[in-house]
Amino acid sequence: MTDLAATLDYVKSRMDILDCVNRYTRGMDRLDRDSALSAFHADAQLEYGVFVGSPAEFFDYFHELHLHHHKSTNHMICNHVCDLEGDVAHTETYFAVANNNASTPPFSLAGGRYVDRFERRDGRWAIATRVCVGEWDATPGNELAEKLIAKFREIVSIGRDRSDVSYQRPLTVPPERLGTSIAV
Repeated sequence: MTDLAATLDYVKSRMDILDCVNRYTRGMDRLDRDSALSAFHADAQLEYGVFVGSPAEFFDYFHELHLHHHKSTNHMICNHVCDLEGDVAHTETYFAVANNNASTPPFSLAGGRYVDRFERRDGRWAIATRVCVGEWDATPGNELAEKLIAKFREIVSIGRDRSDVSYQRPLTVPPERLGTSIAV
């Protein structure tokens, strides 16, 4: 591959990956199943603390959660790093989510990181493994957020050094966690 071809592939790959992250967040805010699921390979494994499973199962679980607990959500993508290695990319994307809640408190703000392993299959970049790390909630008395974040911290390694899940290569979801979820 020429230097120009390699550079174009790198830039296109980075844009495709970031577009994928944005389609996911837009899909979740709009409760648009097709948009949200377009970010994942169908056989992807997702770890969200309270939920572990496939993309389709994930959307169904969180669709109901958002319908029940929120009038609207607004995900904001912040810092995004991407390490490309051929047809595999490891990314870490910081997010904040503002929720217009269905009950008290009327609004909440929380955030964390999406730690993803992307794979390019047949020319299409999509998430193969995701670990969502819920790190903070700025809303005192928000029982739902407190429950979600407590579960994240119980399951996921959060560190300010190389013990952090974002350094895991390859990123995996422990097989014993697959298919687990808790009611929220």
